Amino acid sequence: MLLELVLFPLTMAVIATNRPPGTLGPATPAGIGLTYHDVTFRAADGIPLSAWYVPARNGAAVVLLPGAGSSRTAVLDQAAVLARHGYGALLLDPRGHGRSGGHTMDFGWWGGRDITAAVSFLARQPSVRGGEIALLGESMGGEQALAAMGADPRIRAVVAESVTGQQLADHGWHARDLTGILQRGIDWVQYTTAGLLSGAPRPVSIPDSIRAAQPRPALIIAAGAVADEPVAAHWFQAASPATVHVWVVPDAGHTQGLATGPRAWETHVIGFLGAALNVGSAR
Repeated sequence: MLLELVLFPLTMAVIATNRPPGTLGPATPAGIGLTYHDVTFRAADGIPLSAWYVPARNGAAVVLLPGAGSSRTAVLDQAAVLARHGYGALLLDPRGHGRSGGHTMDFGWWGGRDITAAVSFLARQPSVRGGEIALLGESMGGEQALAAMGADPRIRAVVAESVTGQQLADHGWHARDLTGILQRGIDWVQYTTAGLLSGAPRPVSIPDSIRAAQPRPALIIAAGAVADEPVAAHWFQAASPATVHVWVVPDAGHTQGLATGPRAWETHVIGFLGAALNVGSAR
């Protein structure tokens, strides 16, 4: 019991705050036929952030945020879909990942600062019309996106895939039985330790951010083959049923919505962004 309640979450917190950044590997947007720029900019606290930027053709752009332990290469396929319809795509290495500076925090607590800088970068681009900016995040990136949207009115819409929460306040979807109580205890140890080790600011809870962002919309994509994801998605939706849309992808694994149902994923995401940003496809 001690191992499960204390040692395991302590170990996970240490790993989450000390993971090496990894390498990008050889893949680039050019490999999937996209013209792009290798760009850098700084967050407000001075951390250098690295990204690929594919210019917009329809006046709108999307910040793409990968999951924990991943880099911008993990969202290349999503960028290809967006670019096919004319959207600009800023594929970001979160701090502590890929070629960005700063320290790792794999629960995503630095996301607000990184996303603010990324949105500011897009707002300066001549190919992006004023205000036509959205976020698309996978796992940790999706949680960062949902947590950031309430504080930054420039974020017009969010697509978040495979999200279950980045702090204890996001886990109200846990069962109210003994198992759920034990899980909340594990979460408390894990998140408290990670916050102390990283010095990262605890973000606003996802439900509070969703409510603060109204009437701006979010699309949450959940993996049908991962039991917790639909439960968490509908719990987040309850914070604002009129603005949060949930799509459960049958038989999909974690962050595998596009790989499992590429046509359906494209239809859902492009349709949602087109309505939210008031743009059409530039195909």
